[in-house]
Parts: sequence; structure tokens; C-alpha cells
Amino acid sequence: MTAELKLRERIVDIGRSLYRRGLSPGSSGNISARLENGWLLTPTNSCLGELDPGTLSKLDWNGTLISGAKPSKESFLHLAMYQKRLQSGAIVHLHSSYAAAVSCLDGLDSASCIPPITPYFVMRVGKLPLIPYFRPGDKALAAEIAKHADTHTAVLLANHGPLVSGNDLDSAMYAIEELEETSKLMLLLHGQKIRTLEAAQIQELRETFGAQWES
Repeated sequence: MTAELKLRERIVDIGRSLYRRGLSPGSSGNISARLENGWLLTPTNSCLGELDPGTLSKLDWNGTLISGAKPSKESFLHLAMYQKRLQSGAIVHLHSSYAAAVSCLDGLDSASCIPPITPYFVMRVGKLPLIPYFRPGDKALAAEIAKHADTHTAVLLANHGPLVSGNDLDSAMYAIEELEETSKLMLLLHGQKIRTLEAAQIQELRETFGAQWES
């Protein structure tokens, strides 16, 4: 089995898992993975629970379709992240309920819209910039993502949902799951006085686990 075929099948497995757990309802969300000769992306209007490895979209680094079905209209979100984060091997974008709910809250800190509630959020996601609202499909959104992609593994699109990168498909999936769970915690704690991790505790996570949380 070739490396590309393995990636295609893993995308299908991850899509099915996310769909079955209610993290990608309907035809929402998209998954991509980097190849040596381009990248793979879930097709437009596809249900993540019903993907076919043979019809996944394959694109070049100009975003041009090489083979497969028509790509997601949000392909430019992935491309903007890949072009700035050469270390990223995969990206997951969801409209998952809790993260999308957080993205609709007023008064968020645009530099880091979820505070360091847990060590796992700090380690797997890091600071989460809030990207201003753009209508779905608006290519201007790519430039906003690019402003943060070189220093952040994930961003939250206002009134929309999260876009998370990882070294590979599994790490991207785990990170977006951690983001969804932390979003749930944030909403459960909304209106309460929250005890967040202190600077020294975050520094220890940076030194021990390589957490990406700038001072």
C-alpha cells in the first residue's frame, strides 16, 4: 500500500469517527493532508461519515485540482495554513457545537480567545487567535489566517468554527478534539471565576512538553 493510499484511508477513518461523535453534522467540516506531490482534501458538500478514499480531491500548491471530486469551497483556508506552516502535515476544520458557540461570544480576547484552563489545551492547541467574521467562501479570510499561521497551530473563525493543524492526521484530530472539550469547559464555566494556569505552570509545560504558548 502506497503512502498516499494510507493517507486517503486514514482521512476516511477520521471523518467517520468525527461524524459518528457529532462533531461534523451534515456536510460540514473538511479534512486535508499533505503529500509529497500536493495535498488531499475532502470534496465539496461531502459528509465526513461517508467519504470514499478514491474520490478525495487531490490538489497542487496553487490550489488547482489534479484529480478526484471537486474540492471543498473552503480549500483556501487549508492552503493559507499550509503555506505558512511547512511543518503541518494535516488540517481539520469543523463546525463543532462548543467551539462554534465560543466563536459567537462577544468580548473574546482576539489574541487568545480561550484562556489556559487545562494543561492539555496549552500543550495540544496553544494560544487561539480569533479571526474576524467573513462570509463562507470569502477568499479574504485566507489573508487573515496567514497573519497567525506561522506562530499558531490553530485559529477560531468568528461565528463559524475552528481550523486546527497538526504534524499528521492523528495529531490534528486530537488537537481539535481537545479544543472542542476545552470550549465545552469554557461554556460550563461561563460567568464563574476561573482559575487559569499561572505563567510558571505554563512555562513548565513549554520546557517539559514543548508547548507552543508564547509569553
